[in-house]
Amino acid sequence: MNVTLLAIAGVVIIVALASYAGYLLLKLKKQKELLLTNQKRAIDKRNANIYENVSVLCLAGIQGQCDLSEISIRVYCIMDYVQGDDRVDFDKEYPAISELYHIVKDMARGEERQELAKKERMQQNLTRHKAESRLQDAVIEELKALRQKVEPLNSQISIQMV
Repeated sequence: MNVTLLAIAGVVIIVALASYAGYLLLKLKKQKELLLTNQKRAIDKRNANIYENVSVLCLAGIQGQCDLSEISIRVYCIMDYVQGDDRVDFDKEYPAISELYHIVKDMARGEERQELAKKERMQQNLTRHKAESRLQDAVIEELKALRQKVEPLNSQISIQMV
């Protein structure tokens, strides 16, 4: 009789502990799913912000509000921060923007440019202007294509707070 009671008590304890372990595993699974969902939302929100900025930059470049070399630097660099499946390989998809970027990326800008000797500054200007004029039509077409690509991506992401 005592052995039977001890066996029943042991079985009850084991079933209770197994049930609790199952409950904790289920809770952990839900927590991991929630974490992945929140990470995806954060990435989508960040990408949407990047796409909005890129769209504005592309429009400025298309309308001639900014030098194409400056646009290529900004667009190339900001699109490098896109995460997930929407990453863009600029060297393959937008070769003119990429080529202009690689030509002007190491040129002095801002105060660093002002500190250059006049001859060196003029040499950089000449190189930049040659590249811009040679690639102008192709870069503008690629900016239009890039803007068309990122515009729907920006509008399809609905951001909701949970």
